[in-house]
Amino acid sequence: MPINEVATEHAPVMPADPATKRNFVRGMFSAIAPRYDLLNHLLSFNVDRLWRRRAIAALNWQVAPSATYLDLCAGTLDVAALLAKQPSFSGRVLGADFAEPMLRAGREKVSESVSPVVADALDLPLAANSAGGAIVAFGIRNVNDLDAALREVYRVLNRGARFVILEFTTPRNPVMRAFYHVYFHHVLPFIGGVVSGHRNAYRYLPESVAQFPAEEELAARMTTAGFVDVRWISLSFGIAAIHIGRK
Repeated sequence: MPINEVATEHAPVMPADPATKRNFVRGMFSAIAPRYDLLNHLLSFNVDRLWRRRAIAALNWQVAPSATYLDLCAGTLDVAALLAKQPSFSGRVLGADFAEPMLRAGREKVSESVSPVVADALDLPLAANSAGGAIVAFGIRNVNDLDAALREVYRVLNRGARFVILEFTTPRNPVMRAFYHVYFHHVLPFIGGVVSGHRNAYRYLPESVAQFPAEEELAARMTTAGFVDVRWISLSFGIAAIHIGRK
């Protein structure tokens, strides 16, 4: 079985049609917004906080601390808020997400240096060569067209700026992978469904991870989009990974 292939007892919840998928994903995240942060921390045993901090460190924002940075698929603005609070950071963070209820759920976290904006990852409200860096945490797998999203991020970045992707992956160790599948496909959907009241959302999560490119393929697609010095760092026994590329 390929490392990103997952057997499932249920019919897929993710629509195959791109337009339908876009509406489904936006509606789903809008519905779970009130419980999104609670479930993120609960279901990851708070490890997601560490992962986000490591992703922000990989952004290397200290090179241009007063620049504008993009938090793509920003959700409830965890990453935007954390970046804006970094010592010596004096720039602005644009938190872009197409699900407005997610942005509203995170509005109390942010300072004046964070600007939430309702925007699609395929059509960002930034001029070319205007961002000092970009980061996306657990959102890039939800876009309709991954390659178009990578090209759009490349367009808005300054020359030399970094793009950091934090995303779930499938562990390669057989024992860890077996544990991961049990948790991701049985425990997580049950708890997530009960707490959020939206069972399909937490069936969608493992399904979307299973369909997302493995680390090597994502790195190759970043390279095809124009990024250089592309590399990745595995986290927590391969449960997640940070990909880093430079324009």
